[in-house]
Amino acid sequence: MTKTKKIRIGKNNKKILIIGGAIILVIAIVVGILLATGVFSSKEDNSKPNTNSGEPTGVEEKKLQIVDENSTSRPYAIMINNINVARPLQSGLQDAYIIYEIIVEGGITRYMALFMDQDTERIGSIRSARHYFLDYALENDAIYVHHGQSPQAQSDFKTLDIDRIEVSENRTGWRDRSLNVSSEHTLFTSIELLNGGLGKLRTERENDLLLNYSIDEIDMSSLEGATPASEVSIKYSGSITSSYEYDNENKVYKRFVNGEEHTDYVTKEQYTFKNIITYQVDNYTLNDGENKGRQELENIGSGTGYYISGGYAVPITWEKKSRSSQTKYYYENGEELLVNDGNTFIQIQPEGQTLTIK
Repeated sequence: MTKTKKIRIGKNNKKILIIGGAIILVIAIVVGILLATGVFSSKEDNSKPNTNSGEPTGVEEKKLQIVDENSTSRPYAIMINNINVARPLQSGLQDAYIIYEIIVEGGITRYMALFMDQDTERIGSIRSARHYFLDYALENDAIYVHHGQSPQAQSDFKTLDIDRIEVSENRTGWRDRSLNVSSEHTLFTSIELLNGGLGKLRTERENDLLLNYSIDEIDMSSLEGATPASEVSIKYSGSITSSYEYDNENKVYKRFVNGEEHTDYVTKEQYTFKNIITYQVDNYTLNDGENKGRQELENIGSGTGYYISGGYAVPITWEKKSRSSQTKYYYENGEELLVNDGNTFIQIQPEGQTLTIK
């Protein structure tokens, strides 16, 4: 049987025990406070990933490739020359995430190309403003880039409070004098030069992106009203027809103008686009007393059109309530349009012209 040894505690020993106990109690309280405030932990914290281990922390999140959804940068909306002699000189358009094509005087068209968070070194050639292009710069909260303007655009710059850069060959652009064309077709710019010409212009975007993008490839064939679209032809006038052929291997549309490959002057590669949005609006010649054939566009309102991607076309509707409001696109069932992750060509075609999809 185990015996228990008794210990006699004297007065002095009692004092030592009391003081020692008080010290232990203070230490325990301090440790508790430190634990509660997270200064140190009594056990390893596994709630956060070890970012220094070099090991994967989980499945990588998919991100859009065409734009950074988290970016608040304002895009540049750059006016691009599309007259026949200047078309072979077009540069940098593959880097644009959206391009608009709209009729101007004389049956020709111009492009307005949107660039965001790019570093494109040669863009152009740059041409003058037309007032209805401002509506599409506004709907993207873009900084409008041009060289020269019509009287109507000049008036609207102030009325609509347009943030803009007028490209100058001395500061925000340059003339490529090696080209064998008239000087008016030789003005180019770069993102670096445009960034240097911003001055006090606002650089953060205040509205959402115009289009809703799907990170995952959309099964176009399953959408209501889908029809095959391997070839698309969009006539603007007797002078201009834009067309596309679907590249099934790369899942993009190769672009043509008047039956010829639409290529980049620098890379010599044919332009390709993931998405095409096409619809028609009425246009007419302005009676502005100058007899230059300048156009007006009846683009405020609503109508029908097509969204084309992945080898299929689906019918859509569009609505634009004001010059500054965003154009909204919908499937026929009323749901807002979702487009594939990729660059988009918006073809605003004159009403009554021929559209062929096959």
